[in-house]
Amino acid sequence: MDTTAATRAGRRQWLGLAVLALPTLLVSIDVFVMLLALPQLSLDLHASSSQQLWIMDSYGFLLSGFMITMGTLGDRIGRRRLLLLGATGFGAASVLAAFAPSPGLLIAARMALGVAGATLAPSTLALISDMFRDGRQRALAIGIWFGCFMGGAVIGPVVGGVMLTHFWWGSVFLLGVPAMVLLLVLGPVLLPAASGSGGGRLDLTSVALSLSAILPVVYGIKEMARAGVHPVPVGAVVLGLAVGVAFVRRQRALAGPLLDLRLFANGAFRTALGGMLFGTMLMGAIMLFITQYLELVGGFDPLRAGFCMLPAVGCATVSFLTAPLVARRVRPARLIGAGLAVSVGGLLLLTQVDAQSGVTPLIAGFALVNLGAGPLVTLSTDLIVGSAPPERAGSAAAMGETSGELGFALGIAALGSIGTANYRAELAGTLPAGAPPAAADTLAGATTAAAALPEPLAGAVLGAARAAFTSGFHTVALISAVLLAGVAVITVRRLRHVPASAEVPANEPAAVG
Repeated sequence: MDTTAATRAGRRQWLGLAVLALPTLLVSIDVFVMLLALPQLSLDLHASSSQQLWIMDSYGFLLSGFMITMGTLGDRIGRRRLLLLGATGFGAASVLAAFAPSPGLLIAARMALGVAGATLAPSTLALISDMFRDGRQRALAIGIWFGCFMGGAVIGPVVGGVMLTHFWWGSVFLLGVPAMVLLLVLGPVLLPAASGSGGGRLDLTSVALSLSAILPVVYGIKEMARAGVHPVPVGAVVLGLAVGVAFVRRQRALAGPLLDLRLFANGAFRTALGGMLFGTMLMGAIMLFITQYLELVGGFDPLRAGFCMLPAVGCATVSFLTAPLVARRVRPARLIGAGLAVSVGGLLLLTQVDAQSGVTPLIAGFALVNLGAGPLVTLSTDLIVGSAPPERAGSAAAMGETSGELGFALGIAALGSIGTANYRAELAGTLPAGAPPAAADTLAGATTAAAALPEPLAGAVLGAARAAFTSGFHTVALISAVLLAGVAVITVRRLRHVPASAEVPANEPAAVG
């Protein structure tokens, strides 16, 4: 019997991938349009500044906190079952959020969305691993899945701008509901119905410890990014790390742990996980600076800013789809290294952005960053999922997703603090006399303050603030380029023994220890 043909996915599996990818696209859009909807919903619901923060952050907190738990739960009760339960919860919470009459109810709905959302990514990636046993097809399927996620992240502002122009703020929460209904209808037909490994009772103490480790760390990082280094967020990070140590010790002592630490014995798994953490950390922060530059320096409205980022969407999509195909002949280490070299070139191009150059270098630089990111994201995820035993694929996928979530938050905190410090240092000697103190804090503060000032003082304040922000942007892009080059070197060295997928029989894993 031809075992290669036996392991290759057919039409049913590819249709199943489409059912998994569409919700990913729409949920990704739904998450990112919240940034645009916040001002309008805050006015309508009379949300305080504290409530606005909870509306924005509660989703991400619980998504990060429950990811590992949901990944392991899916391995035990069945990935399809957990995915359908999560889709039901996500759809119901989306409707509740869309019609929430008060900030408190909206916060509760966002928290429910976070818990339900934590089931989606690990279950989806584990199901992809189940459906695509051929390593080459699995890598391509993961590339398609990530292409949908990245596309949703970047076109979110465009879709959000259109919807908020023609509908009320709650409409942005309804974007994912039709996709969840489609998933509930077609999922039982097209997705494999693995019953799960059982694995005994879920250790609730480990669940509590994982939440108590992840949530304080994410909170502390986000708070330091927002308000700087203070005792409370630093203490939260220290507390989270201390609980994390207790969590790891408990996992080592349990026969059926929530997090199987044996996965870390695989060198390819460790390297891919670290690459995802640092790659997401550096590239996620750059996206934040780019959106701020377009809107606050370039003066673009959110819709036009979203259109400026569309070339990056195209490059990311091409990169995610072609990287698995090229990886059939080129070893992952070389392909990831070459891709990161392209991303480093894009970051260096971003250091040339200024008022005279316009946005062309920014658009081109961000497109190159995304073009080079495909091999790292796609192949690392494939290595993470493919390195794990089939019965632990959900847990492995959850670790990859949690790594990305923490990396994104850490990048905004660390690089955002560097950019802010640079901004304030630059303005110390250039801010004109008579400028309000808020102008020296952030570019957003300077923009708001300048709107209430007479000319020519307003123009002088804005000019100085924009120049200082651009300088900070250059610094962050340069630091990111240097660090990403380091990630490339380490990845090439640590993964050099992992073969190209064409060098390995299709029914054997490509990842080696």
